[in-house]
Amino acid sequence: MKKSKFSESQIVGVLKEVEAGAKVGETCRKHGISELCYYQWKSKYAGLEVSQLGQLRDWYTDSGTYSVFP
Repeated sequence: MKKSKFSESQIVGVLKEVEAGAKVGETCRKHGISELCYYQWKSKYAGLEVSQLGQLRDWYTDSGTYSVFP
């Protein structure tokens, strides 16, 4: 998987900017992302604070280590 050029805290910052009232199209152009990318980020990071990102990252890594029982 390709590594994003934006950190998770930057992604949350972009989402907060739009929540504060900025238009999606203008914000996407300002940060150099597509609207599709914005909406994908929104589905993944909506409602999160920067402090909660570590917990989300840990959850994703832990969920991959458990095996499914037959």
